Amino acid sequence: MSTLLQINTSARAAGQANRLADDFVQAWHNQHPQDRIILRDLTRHPVPHLDERTLNAFFTPPEQRDADLQAAVRLSDELIAELQAADVVAIGVPMYNFGIPSTLKAYFDHIARAGITFRYTSNGPEGLLKGKRAIILAARGGIYSGTLMDTQSAYLRDFLAFVGITEVEFVYAEGLAKGDEAASKARLHAAARIAELSAI
Repeated sequence: MSTLLQINTSARAAGQANRLADDFVQAWHNQHPQDRIILRDLTRHPVPHLDERTLNAFFTPPEQRDADLQAAVRLSDELIAELQAADVVAIGVPMYNFGIPSTLKAYFDHIARAGITFRYTSNGPEGLLKGKRAIILAARGGIYSGTLMDTQSAYLRDFLAFVGITEVEFVYAEGLAKGDEAASKARLHAAARIAELSAI
């Protein structure tokens, strides 16, 4: 039995990216009904941006943290535990102003912890979340994949590799704001790719 972690990041609960993630998870469940599914919903429960208190907690050894610093690091520890337990991570990602939602960036800031999810070595940084697979379900109003304007895909691939997740697949639903015909084609293309990836 495997564990799939679904991360919804759209600002709208019924946003296209969240719906894509839901579609993938449903297809995965159909193919792997015995697997455990965890939902981390950043739409309804956004992760706060880092502040000085939380950073201080990160850089204080656990045995030296007082009650306040223990409380400050609790959410980060919870998020990391979910990620460590997951075999597959499905992230629904809309494109906002050519980047990822700030809620997802905040999530990444909480899970990038030196000595826990990555470490520095004489050969450079090494990710510690190895052996996992990530599926990025990207919903976009325009068409950007494969162009210089798609800095989002490179950032997601680079960040995930930094923490050790190097097996990353993308499902794109692009052109969703270009009219009904374009949106319909985009959804059909995404559905076919979801069916392919969920069967693996």
